[in-house]
Amino acid sequence: MSGFWDNLRELKPHWRIVVAAMAGWGLDGFDFTMLLFLIPHLSKIFDASLPEMAFVVTATGLAKVVGTIAWGAAADRFGRKLPFIVAILWFSFFCGLSGLAWSYLSFLVFRALFGIGFGGEWSASASLLMESLPEKTRGTAAGLMMAGYELGYLLAALCFRLVFPSAGWRWMFFLGVVPALLAIFVRSGVSESPVWLEQRGRQAAKEPLRITPAVVQGWAFMAFVNFMLWAIFSLYPTFLITVRHLDPSGVFPYVAIYSVASIFGKPLAGYLVEKFGERRTLVSYLLLTIPSTLLYTLIDDQLALAVGAVLMGLVANSIFGIVPMYLARRFTAARRGVGVGIGYAMTSLSVGAPYVVAIFTPIWGLPTSMAVFIAAAALISAVIAAFNTEIWIPKQSEAR
Repeated sequence: MSGFWDNLRELKPHWRIVVAAMAGWGLDGFDFTMLLFLIPHLSKIFDASLPEMAFVVTATGLAKVVGTIAWGAAADRFGRKLPFIVAILWFSFFCGLSGLAWSYLSFLVFRALFGIGFGGEWSASASLLMESLPEKTRGTAAGLMMAGYELGYLLAALCFRLVFPSAGWRWMFFLGVVPALLAIFVRSGVSESPVWLEQRGRQAAKEPLRITPAVVQGWAFMAFVNFMLWAIFSLYPTFLITVRHLDPSGVFPYVAIYSVASIFGKPLAGYLVEKFGERRTLVSYLLLTIPSTLLYTLIDDQLALAVGAVLMGLVANSIFGIVPMYLARRFTAARRGVGVGIGYAMTSLSVGAPYVVAIFTPIWGLPTSMAVFIAAAALISAVIAAFNTEIWIPKQSEAR
């Protein structure tokens, strides 16, 4: 583990970009996941069924597809920093507007517009982070960035515990405007990607996007591993409320356990890739996810529920600490923004997870429906990750 701490020390001179990427993804996650805690309540407010409310989550994800590609292309043309800032302002604005919704349709529209910024923030910040750091530290930095999402999830759970009972659902969304303040920090404290600046000088952005087996693998992996993630967390608060019959104060500890395990697990996963290799780490994590679903959803016991939450955070969700580096290194610098954007857009398959799980819930029940789709997506993702496409990864001279 000494190597892990050494990497953290080497990141110290780059703390501004690491904090900005982590905070951007964390606040993005905060604005998105607060809806997950409110699904049972809003289904009554808007007189909507569980599949209809799950479709709001799906629509948000589908809008993310547009955002990731568009913002990714903008990141190649205008630099990584400006799209990063605009995406933060975008998703903050439409999160706040969601609190003014007067009907199911208006709420659906506001959340879909929110989704455009939700996707764009990740594409720009992931490219900026991977291009601003020494190669040796990128795995650990990627894990730290992705751990931000669980900080946001944890913050959303805390707001559900403290704000919702006293102030109501609208104020939870109004708080979603706060992330806009991060744009000030990014504008003043973060430098543009040195790799993008160098490539701009060579006018390399005209280079075509090369679709190699490594690129296809990366895009396919993103689709299925994100389906797994959305099956894990999107209806988890609903599961705790409607199946385990917990109130807001009872929901918080399990979300907190899951989130804290992820916060520690994602940087660790990034470090393990540097030590043991990408394929071995990914396949091991994905195969361990399958038996973990038993404790996470199917065994009705408090200890099993807690251990399941830890395993899902420490193992299944920590895979995403590897994703920024896994995806970014498949593209040359000149087309990395749009390549990463398309890769994140491939998660369009994943956004169907909450809706698919909800559709099968009347047949199997919510615990079994979640478990089946988590395990199936984990197995398919492991098969995709197992293929060796290293010979198609751009050399460092190109990848810079």
